[in-house]
Amino acid sequence: MIDACNPLARVIERVPPPAEAVNGHGDWADAERALGTRLPDDYKQLVEAYGRGVFWGALCLCTPFGDDNPVRLEANLLEDFGPMRKRWPEEYPYRFFPEPGGLLTWAVTDDATQLCWLTEGPPESWQVVIWSRDSDYERFDCGAAAFLDRWIGGRLSSELLPLPEPAPWFDAAIERDHVYVRLGEGNLPYTERLRILRDALAPTADRGAWEHDGSRQDHFIVTRTGWQLTYETAYGHQLRVAFPPAESETARRAILAAIGRMGCAVQSMDTIHGSSSWTPDAGPSGRP
Repeated sequence: MIDACNPLARVIERVPPPAEAVNGHGDWADAERALGTRLPDDYKQLVEAYGRGVFWGALCLCTPFGDDNPVRLEANLLEDFGPMRKRWPEEYPYRFFPEPGGLLTWAVTDDATQLCWLTEGPPESWQVVIWSRDSDYERFDCGAAAFLDRWIGGRLSSELLPLPEPAPWFDAAIERDHVYVRLGEGNLPYTERLRILRDALAPTADRGAWEHDGSRQDHFIVTRTGWQLTYETAYGHQLRVAFPPAESETARRAILAAIGRMGCAVQSMDTIHGSSSWTPDAGPSGRP
């Protein structure tokens, strides 16, 4: 049970956790024995609530569980960067765990910036150090959950992390298929087509937008299903859809119905690799 006054409770209130935490549960005693240290309780609660995944496309939480986990919580900084520290000691002002008081990474960003604990004293007192790939550092007098709480709430100033989104979110690290649906223009303006699309798939939540020289991208999520969509004219008039593979036919039918209400013709349906099981006349299996 998480206390309502706990920083993690505020994070959960602002950023709903997934229904199932990927790589979020396991034997903590085994994980701590493998690392050679106890871990902070707020981090354990964070992992159990969210598991492996990404906060608004910017920060990936490391967890100690899952055999196929590509971002495991591991004490590997000394092995990875120890030789470079010997060569350029001025670039590495902190020690690396398991060295006493060394850095231990608990989250990473998409540009390889690492969020670490400074493992001085008992785990409940460990502070956060951000370490960028350009060897810039920032230190904060709080733990992982309080750090996220401050960052999400706009109460933390950092030159090394992006600003949080106005409506922050978390995406669990689940498998998703991606389909690109090329569209004809239709008779309605872009803003009206977007409104119809989102109304047809409602309820939805914003994931950001971009506009330049008349080209647009609008990102949103279908909150009921977790489907991720981008409607755009930046790279041609198209709709990009990401969804769990098991929901392919359900997603196909819903998206095609929405496109029909927009008054746009479907020109093609492709994946990143150039083919898709989605077709306008697909049967129940999603195949023609």
